[in-house]
Amino acid sequence: MADFPQYLDVDYTDGEGESPEDYPALEDKIEKAIEVTKTGLQEYENPAVMWTGGKDSTLTLYFVKEVAEQYDLELPPTIFIDHFQHFDELIDFVEHWADEWDLEVVYARNDDVGSLADDPGDEIRVEDLNEQNQHHVRNILEYEDDTFPFLLDTYVGNHLLKTVALNNALEEYDIDGIISGIRWDEQEARADETFFSPRHDPDIYPPHDRIQPILQFEERDVWDAFWNFVVPETVEDYPAGHVPQDYDDLPNDLTHEDIPVSPKYFAGFRSLGSEVSTDKSAEEPAWLQDLEGTTERAGRAQDKEDLMARLRDLGYM
Repeated sequence: MADFPQYLDVDYTDGEGESPEDYPALEDKIEKAIEVTKTGLQEYENPAVMWTGGKDSTLTLYFVKEVAEQYDLELPPTIFIDHFQHFDELIDFVEHWADEWDLEVVYARNDDVGSLADDPGDEIRVEDLNEQNQHHVRNILEYEDDTFPFLLDTYVGNHLLKTVALNNALEEYDIDGIISGIRWDEQEARADETFFSPRHDPDIYPPHDRIQPILQFEERDVWDAFWNFVVPETVEDYPAGHVPQDYDDLPNDLTHEDIPVSPKYFAGFRSLGSEVSTDKSAEEPAWLQDLEGTTERAGRAQDKEDLMARLRDLGYM
């Protein structure tokens, strides 16, 4: 792909200056998601789907699967960043639905960092890292301490465990477009993103584009899409529009294993970042909580959230 991105015909300004209010109905948001997804699957030679097992990336994966089937396009592989600090239930969820949906999953890991710690919070010496990771710590992050904690939700930890792992996978598999489930309303650092977002600086990451079909969705829209479309269309005997009212409210003898929604959301989590630093935000299922009046990531450690703009400049999703 030496001529990347010249062979692409995408509009990098699509979505510029827009917000969820420009797509007032759920049907408007879905129509745009399908349009962006179709363009992504047709224009890129080696696309992949960023899949975390969370609600946004699973909704994005749903659109990819539907568009690929409808237009007879190849279903791309998924990339799952294994940062060593996931909830066990999330790993189980990804493995189960990868099997159910016959997905190819690429597990992106920074094994060099993972091999230097036994438990979250362990201190890792910078001098013990390999050359690539030392370069990122010293020259890119400009981190000066001798050690850093093996924790996901910190500046160094997030970059090494997620961004470096992702960029290595993009390079190894020659990915030119990564289909990502980020949203405008999720964080201030993402509010100016466009549906096709270039990442072309070879000094920071392997040149690629971010394809972002659900920018226009708000948290409420994501759950409305799940209970009206995703779940009833992928789960036999699930009645469209049935919204579970508690952890066990599943109709027709269905179980959590039958539903492509992580059980953690049923248990009150609204974000599934890390088992070390993410707590449930309430006892009721995520979609029944005050989504408009409270912060979606309130259960996450805020040191990483406060650094989001800098992390995104370095290639974070």
